[in-house]
Amino acid sequence: MIRIAIDAMGGDFAPSEIVKGAVQASLELPVELILVGKADKINKELSKYKKRGALSVVNAEEVIANNEAPVSAVKQKKDSSLNVAVSLVKKQEAAAVVSAGNTGALMTASLFGLGRIPGIERPAIAGLFPTKKRPVLVLDIGANSDCKAKQLKQFAEMGAQYCECVMHYKSPRVGLLNIGEEKEKGNELVTEAWPLLKDSPINFLGNVEPKEMFAGEIDVVVCDGFVGNLILKYGESVSSFLLDLFKKELTKNPITYFAAFLLLPAFAGIKKRTDYDEYGGAPMLGINGVVFKAHGRAKAKAFKNAIRATMEAVQQDLVGRISKIEAKQ
Repeated sequence: MIRIAIDAMGGDFAPSEIVKGAVQASLELPVELILVGKADKINKELSKYKKRGALSVVNAEEVIANNEAPVSAVKQKKDSSLNVAVSLVKKQEAAAVVSAGNTGALMTASLFGLGRIPGIERPAIAGLFPTKKRPVLVLDIGANSDCKAKQLKQFAEMGAQYCECVMHYKSPRVGLLNIGEEKEKGNELVTEAWPLLKDSPINFLGNVEPKEMFAGEIDVVVCDGFVGNLILKYGESVSSFLLDLFKKELTKNPITYFAAFLLLPAFAGIKKRTDYDEYGGAPMLGINGVVFKAHGRAKAKAFKNAIRATMEAVQQDLVGRISKIEAKQ
């Protein structure tokens, strides 16, 4: 079975929801999970479950909080759950690591401990977004605020590989996020990236605007981390805003309240399609190892789905596939 190291102390609801999600994953998936963190707290949570799969515990006494500076925290807290989980992958005692903790610290620990895939200049964080059809993968969503054209090209190639082997998209369609479809449009970064993407061994469709992205006409959208992070945060806020707005308007009088009751199944479907719990986690592509970042507010369902995606990435040799592409160029 695939062994995955879990940072059990990372995230807003750790360790209870992390342990719960790990227990669910251990019963549903062919994985062996190593829960890393304060052993007494983890074992207390595990005692709540009579039935569970292959789970073990590795003690780590320190925790890196979300508000800590990533580099200094990783360097100073050697016995943190995040550092120890990454070290298990480095020592080949685990095939991958999943954490809902400090994003910057996870990236820093992974770079220090595992390094980059040869040829990759910068790793990127990839996130799935709902569309009218199937989810679209957007990268980078926060690791690199400033990028070079070659790095956008590498993001596109890594994203395409992820969509093929984890999302099972055949020949994923790749687009460069821009203010217009014409290749001459955009700032210096995207105009330089366009010909590099065109010559890359991917299914590049050219520039795309947000309307194509959410229409489901594209599978991988490439942008720098500054733009990607704005899309991520705007998307999360606007979905909750619209749902709250509909709820308020439909419950302000008896007639609309009755209509809201009839529309409950439709609202449930919308909530499911826009719920990050369904997508689980965001892969850190370009790291020389499989590393997944679950949402900081991830509860059991989201964490279980993050473990599922992590397992798929290991099974399909995501790192090896990215390495082969870069080796040919």
